[in-house]
Amino acid sequence: MTPADSLRLLLLSSLWGMSFIFMRVAVPEFGPVPLILVRMGLAALLLIPLLLSVHYLRLVWEHKGALLLLGLVNHVLPFTLLALATTRLEAGFTSLINATTPIFTALLGALLFATPVQRQQYLGLALAFFGVYVLSANRLDFALGGDGWFILAVLGATFCYGVASNYSKTYLSHLPTRVLAAGSTAMSALILLIPGLLLWPSEPISGLAWTNGLALAVFSTTVAFLLYFGLISSAGATATSTVTFLVPVSALLWGYLLLGEVLSLQVLIGMVITLVGTAIATGMLRLRRREVA
Repeated sequence: MTPADSLRLLLLSSLWGMSFIFMRVAVPEFGPVPLILVRMGLAALLLIPLLLSVHYLRLVWEHKGALLLLGLVNHVLPFTLLALATTRLEAGFTSLINATTPIFTALLGALLFATPVQRQQYLGLALAFFGVYVLSANRLDFALGGDGWFILAVLGATFCYGVASNYSKTYLSHLPTRVLAAGSTAMSALILLIPGLLLWPSEPISGLAWTNGLALAVFSTTVAFLLYFGLISSAGATATSTVTFLVPVSALLWGYLLLGEVLSLQVLIGMVITLVGTAIATGMLRLRRREVA
């Protein structure tokens, strides 16, 4: 990864870290699906002007099916699942579970996209999943309304990200960043239009919720997508997915400062185990073998 890519990764992590704060504040009034409609609809309006040339419009038309699939798997499903999760789970906690994205990226890359997995990576995968267990062991209540279902929703979102990252890198990396970002976002807005309007809340939405919803669309979506797809193209799917190492730090910090969320010892221990395991699983942290004399 080049120094420029590293800077873009840091900025992207900050924008996506704040997204958990924006969702946590806005989703109780909007509801998950309407909020994601606002997120994708406004982002689409801001990104579509990037396509105003015959060349880019032709590329979108030629790849409309692939962009529709990308929008569904990378935006609609995971964003809605995360928004649903934040109705119950703290922003920082949700971001930590979301940090398993590189695990699913590596696993799915090996299973479906012929990406090799080294022996050490299996240790990392096991360690990362153990970290998730440590984080959520006392919250895995699957009774009606229990936290367990919301934790599964976050894991479902990370699974979708793993599919989307590998799919984008394998089949769509030849497309310009603007086509990927604007095309998939517009497709997502179309998918969400009818269900989002049908589920639109009957009660008035406060200015605070609108402010957070708009910030989610402009900063954590429009700007972030341009950075994300550019990184996928230049640095690769697995390297880009490591943004989730940095996102929890941002989300935990802002959750503590702005929302008064508690940083318990269990959360901190679970975070360390999860991130170390994920670093090993993705090859960012390599264990040295001790040579026998």
